[in-house]
Amino acid sequence: MIHATLHQLKVFEATARHGSFTRAAEELYLTQPTVSIQVKQLTKAVGLPLFEQIGKRLYLTQAGQRLLDTCQQIFEGLDQFEMSVADLKGMKQGQLRLAVITTAKYFVPRLLGPFCQRYPGIDISLKVTNHQHIQERMANNEDDLYVISSPPDQPDLKTHPFLENPLVVIGPKDHPLVDKTNIPIQALNGEPFIMREPGSGTRQVVQERFAKNKVDVKVRLELGSNEAIKHAIAGGLGISVLSLHTIISEGTKGEFAILDVEGFPIPRHWYVAHLAGKQLSVVAETFLQYLLEESHDMAEKFLPGIGRAPKKTRRSLSKV
Repeated sequence: MIHATLHQLKVFEATARHGSFTRAAEELYLTQPTVSIQVKQLTKAVGLPLFEQIGKRLYLTQAGQRLLDTCQQIFEGLDQFEMSVADLKGMKQGQLRLAVITTAKYFVPRLLGPFCQRYPGIDISLKVTNHQHIQERMANNEDDLYVISSPPDQPDLKTHPFLENPLVVIGPKDHPLVDKTNIPIQALNGEPFIMREPGSGTRQVVQERFAKNKVDVKVRLELGSNEAIKHAIAGGLGISVLSLHTIISEGTKGEFAILDVEGFPIPRHWYVAHLAGKQLSVVAETFLQYLLEESHDMAEKFLPGIGRAPKKTRRSLSKV
């Protein structure tokens, strides 16, 4: 039976229902010889006769009756599957498995809100973790889509930029450089600096920018979370470079200031990614298109003007 095809089963079922090769051929828009050949091949695959002919009428053998019962179960299951797919295409139900890096937690839930309102039958599984664990989850194919800030060098990964992710210099509100404009990047030499942990994508980009401009900051703390860094900045322990999302999305007022340093913001993007060979579900494909199509409105909502406006406008946003 491993050599039997779905087409052969459909031909057999129609023949059994009508008890006639000719009438089965008419229903399936096939020639009568084609129907006979398909039934003959299926009979060979089964290894037992499926019909016996008495006069002009075909009757099922015992093996034929069991195969017909099996066919009916298969076709019923396929019908149910088609209805399920129709529901998914209509986005009436389904699940989205999403994994995001830690910084994305500041805005991804706000993206999911309108999506879930549009498709209330969708269940969301959201995993927030670091880059290393994201790569492990990718290797194990644990999720549908991933939101990351720097695509790993993987040929089997498809990535799509969808939202700006500018990195800005942040200091306490009483820092001497607050309200100054066009601050030379060299002015950061010797500044007490709070750095992300080794292996952080943000840390790598910041170090490259400082090295390029021969800037040597004094690393006072290395911290593994944006929350800890923000508390350290608010406590006057130094300055840092963070994604603008980490402060804009929280609506924190008065604790931080964005320093207008030359070479900043560092332009970056958020990416939505999936394994290249993965067959995305209807739900995952719909969410992917939602991110890509709504990216402009997202930028205006989450980063109002920053990174696209002139510095004068950016300075108006410098106190968050």
